Amino acid sequence: QVRLVESGGGSVESGGSLSVSCVASGNTYSNYCMGWFRQAPGKEREGVATFDSDGSAIYAGSVKGRFTISQDGPKDMWSLEMHSLRVEDTSMYHCAYTFNPVSCGLRDIIRPDFGYWGLGTQVTVSS
Repeated sequence: QVRLVESGGGSVESGGSLSVSCVASGNTYSNYCMGWFRQAPGKEREGVATFDSDGSAIYAGSVKGRFTISQDGPKDMWSLEMHSLRVEDTSMYHCAYTFNPVSCGLRDIIRPDFGYWGLGTQVTVSS
């Protein structure tokens, strides 16, 4: 079992910046795929960014150039830095994780059978 806990988020005006973090605990592995997806009320899940144990990152077109996913110093901790935030970025942001992944794409992390998801942290951007 792996437990994911998100932190950070909050409220910011359009054009501002926020950072969210994810910490994994339990039976984690050195070969992994993790990522962030978001889901607003009444909308479908949307993969935002992924990061694998090789250090490769993938971004959704809507956030590329504005968001950066990275592994923080301690093992099993990652962050998503968000800049130039827009009203349409408002959503609940969830961390996702799996080990020994077959693939690590934006569509993978939003599959219900992907692995583990956190409960999420809210990001609200006002105009």
